[in-house]
Amino acid sequence: MGTTAMRRRARTTRRRTLAGAGAATVLLAGVLTGCQSGGSDTEGEHGSHAGPRWNTAPASVAAAGDSITRGFDACSVLADCPEVSWATGNDPAVHSLAARLLGEAEVPARSWNYAVTGARMADLAGQLASAAEHRPDLVTVMVGSNDACRPTASSMTPVAEFRAGFEKALAGLRAASPASQVYVSSVPDLQRLWEQGKDAPMVRQIWKLGICQSMLADPLSVATGATARREQVRARVVEYNEVLREVCAKDALCRYDGGAVFQYPFSAQQLSRWDWFHPGKDGQARLAELAHRQVTAAEPPR
Repeated sequence: MGTTAMRRRARTTRRRTLAGAGAATVLLAGVLTGCQSGGSDTEGEHGSHAGPRWNTAPASVAAAGDSITRGFDACSVLADCPEVSWATGNDPAVHSLAARLLGEAEVPARSWNYAVTGARMADLAGQLASAAEHRPDLVTVMVGSNDACRPTASSMTPVAEFRAGFEKALAGLRAASPASQVYVSSVPDLQRLWEQGKDAPMVRQIWKLGICQSMLADPLSVATGATARREQVRARVVEYNEVLREVCAKDALCRYDGGAVFQYPFSAQQLSRWDWFHPGKDGQARLAELAHRQVTAAEPPR
C-alpha cells in the first residue's frame, strides 16, 4: 500500500473513532440526566413503565356492581335504596364517595349508578359499557358477592370464569373510555356477616327467603357438612379477591382496595335492620369512608 493510501486510511479511522466517542458521550449524558430527574411525570403507579398517573380528585363518578351499591335493604325490606349508596348516594347521613369527591350539590349531575341487585361478574361488562358512555373520571366496582352467594356451594361461579369475566369487563371499559380510573372494592367476608346475624330468630326467618343460601342455610348448624360449606364459600371469596387484585394490577388506572372491605369488621349496628346481612346506612357510610381514603391516597394500598 502506498504512502498516500495509508494516510487516507488513518484519517478515516480517526473520524470513526471520534464519532463513536461522541455518540457514547451523548448516550451517557442522557442516562445521567434520567437518573437525576427522578423519572417522568407520566410514570404509572403500578411500576416504572410510562403511563398515566392516578388522579386523586376525579370530577365525575360512575358505579357498577350489585345490591350493596344499590343500597338494598338499607331503607326498607327487600327494596333498593340508591340514595344511600356508598358510591353515588346523596343522603347526608352516608356522605357517599361521590359526595365527598364532588360535593353534595354536584352528585345528581356528575354521578351515575349502574349497579343491579343480584348482579354477578358476568353482568359487569354490560354495566361498565353503560358507564363508559359518560366518560367518567372514576368508575367504582363492587361485585362478586352474588357469585359466592348461590343456592348451593357447588353452584358458585368457578374462579377461572370469574377471572375471564373481570378481564373482559375491564378491557371493554378501557377500549370505550381509556382515561377512566377504576376503583375496585374487595368482596366482603360473607362468613363474618353470617356470624353477626345467626343468633337472632327474626333474622334467621328472613334468611330463609333465599338470601345467600350457600352461606346462610341452616345458620345455627355446627355439623361438619354445614361448617365445611361455610368455609368453602369463604375460601372462594378469598380466591375472587385475589383475582380482582391480580387483574387490576395489570391496568395503570385501576386501584384495588387491598382487601379493605373484606377485612372490615362490620358490626350488627352497621348492617341492615331488615336482614342483618347487607350494609345499612351506617355500613354504607363506612364503605364510602374506606373508598374515599383509597381513591384520594397518593399511593395505592400495599
